[in-house]
Amino acid sequence: MIPRIKYIEPQNGYKLYAEFDDGRKVKYDLSDDIAKLPNYSMLAEINGLFFQASLDSSRTVVYWNELVDLPSDTIYEYGEEI
Repeated sequence: MIPRIKYIEPQNGYKLYAEFDDGRKVKYDLSDDIAKLPNYSMLAEINGLFFQASLDSSRTVVYWNELVDLPSDTIYEYGEEI
């Protein structure tokens, strides 16, 4: 089953706070993604873009634009539990 996100909050330092339907709360650090993955660098290059994170209607993808998105299962699995 794909984890569904009920709340997201972009935070300073390219960290994304996420709360899931099952109660799990994590912080996912996008710093490495921004440094290594194509298109993710625009999150640092375009002023304010990182803080415009949105959830898709299925609540299984966080997206910033048509080129940059992050699946909820990645956040769930690799995020630091709070």
